[in-house]
Amino acid sequence: MSLPSSVCLFGAPHRYYQGPGAFDLLGQVAAPFGPNPLIVADAFVLQMLGDRLAAVCAASGLTPILRPFEGEITYPAIEALIASLSGVVPGIAVGIGGGKSLDAAKAVALKLRLPVVTVPTIASNDSPTSAAIAMYDEHHTMIAVDRLHRSPEAVLVDTALIAKAPLRFLLAGIGDAISKKFEADGCRDGTGVTPFGTRPTLTAIAIADACYATLRRHGSAGVVAAARGEVTPDLEAVIEATLLMSGLGFENGGLSLAHSLTRGLVKVRGTRDAIHGDQIAWALLVQLAAEGRADVFIRELVQFYREIGLPTCLAQLGLHDATPAEVEEIARWTMTAPHLANLAVPIDAALIVAAIRRAEELSEHTDV
Repeated sequence: MSLPSSVCLFGAPHRYYQGPGAFDLLGQVAAPFGPNPLIVADAFVLQMLGDRLAAVCAASGLTPILRPFEGEITYPAIEALIASLSGVVPGIAVGIGGGKSLDAAKAVALKLRLPVVTVPTIASNDSPTSAAIAMYDEHHTMIAVDRLHRSPEAVLVDTALIAKAPLRFLLAGIGDAISKKFEADGCRDGTGVTPFGTRPTLTAIAIADACYATLRRHGSAGVVAAARGEVTPDLEAVIEATLLMSGLGFENGGLSLAHSLTRGLVKVRGTRDAIHGDQIAWALLVQLAAEGRADVFIRELVQFYREIGLPTCLAQLGLHDATPAEVEEIARWTMTAPHLANLAVPIDAALIVAAIRRAEELSEHTDV
């Protein structure tokens, strides 16, 4: 849909469910769309939750079409997944597991024009609530970001499952989410647009602000609870921030320099292998440096990162002893990102290099 430049848009999942046991609502949520939902899931998730999934579907009279998914989200992989249906068109696509299975279900839903339900078993990023689909080639290079025709029909977040997942995934989710306030602010203050192609809404800015405030208030205690595998109010708050608030904040508020920096980070040694949320956590420090934020503000955020276990420098992302050429390469590739207009200050490669150096120096000279 093409919108006039004067029109804003706010997009969101139709329903969002969160709490221990939310997984068991899947049958009730999927049943209105027909008896044969397509369920795309990580192979190990099907092994771990297969009996529970079968019981949930049977209780709602469903006979699901199960498809394990492994590998990259490529166009040939999605075509192969569709071909495996042998012409059967399910009424809904369901993704269960991590980001790849969720994106695979979304990509099938886009191709077949189906509604989609996402059931994340980790909280490493806000993909479950988003209409975005990250597409890659076989070398794990992102080549496109496709978009669903509408946001997910429903998101089911079983916090008991997420609490049992490896802690590094939740930390990555916090790293991805904590930038959204500053990126949405940058989009509002600059001339950029949201992924919907419109200017940020006031509601999106408020949600992005709440996301940051929630993570700062509950982040440390939430991480401690997750490390114990326990669901607590603090962990519930952190999960809501990383999945719902972060997703609504970026889709309706816009992205900025922090996410642009991933274009460079995936091109150099070490950092190319870092999980997305770790990349964004570090990249936010660079964005704050580029915006000219006070040293004390950036150092205080560095201290928070250290408290919960997020990276604060390139070495912690895997790039030890970064050379000037490598820093310049990060900056050069960053300049190819589409979000650079989403900042009040004009951005060029030289400013990015200077901001990286400033962020690295502040990290090095901030007391533990």
